[in-house]
Amino acid sequence: LARLAQRMEREDVPAGAPVVTEGENGDRFYVVLNGMFTVSQQGAGAQGILRPGDYFGEVALAMNMPRTASVRALTPATVASCDRETFDEFVRPLFAED
Repeated sequence: LARLAQRMEREDVPAGAPVVTEGENGDRFYVVLNGMFTVSQQGAGAQGILRPGDYFGEVALAMNMPRTASVRALTPATVASCDRETFDEFVRPLFAED
């Protein structure tokens, strides 16, 4: 975890700002450090709320596909993110089936 944390980047996100947009290519994995985010999908509307400790962006990276949802900050917020290489090394193994 310490090695993963060293390779993650911290980013402040203003209220109302998008972090990822459905359909775009995914190149980062995110963990919510503080604040709240809304998750939505075209045609389906709001799908949920993300809070500190939640994460997003793993589907696009794990399945090598475009973003499946949009995530926008509801409040001023902070995320930590990593690139695909770091995700593949440290996070992807957590999603692998035994």
